[in-house]
Amino acid sequence: MDFQKSLDVLDRSGILLFPSDTVLGLGCDATNEKAVERLFRIKSRPKDKALLALVSDYSMLKKYVPFVPSSVYDLLEQSERPTTIIYPRARNIAKSAMGKDGSMAFRIPKEGFALELVQAFDKPIIATSANISGEPIPENEKDVSPVILNQIDYIAPLPIAKISTQPSQIILLKSDGKTEIIRH
Repeated sequence: MDFQKSLDVLDRSGILLFPSDTVLGLGCDATNEKAVERLFRIKSRPKDKALLALVSDYSMLKKYVPFVPSSVYDLLEQSERPTTIIYPRARNIAKSAMGKDGSMAFRIPKEGFALELVQAFDKPIIATSANISGEPIPENEKDVSPVILNQIDYIAPLPIAKISTQPSQIILLKSDGKTEIIRH
């Protein structure tokens, strides 16, 4: 699959509409403060609501999270659903993408366009639902607000069928290594 246009947009601080591994998403370079700030504006998302980033594998994750306990590997390997983990500390990520406490949510897609894109980009990609904050998650391009469509830089090839509106489950990893389910 040709990712060149998507990769060019990400390299230029752009915003991309793409099929994530969960929902139709908006994405940008998670390390680029300018791109992340623009994404917040496009979505009308409150700044105190942190974002999540996709990483390609554990090796990439370790570049952005100081410590990944073995319990996380077990949890992700056993999970059948896409699972996002909020880590207590992150590094080398746009500050506005992280929680005020320095935490950051990451997910490793199991397969598909999102995984292939983050592998090709070789940096984390912000993945947030392609809706104005508080509005329903769109099932296809026709459901995406014109306000969003008029402000993004590129629409990656999208499947013709409806896309899931079921976001990932979210698990909070506490600094003591224990976990708490935030969203099923």
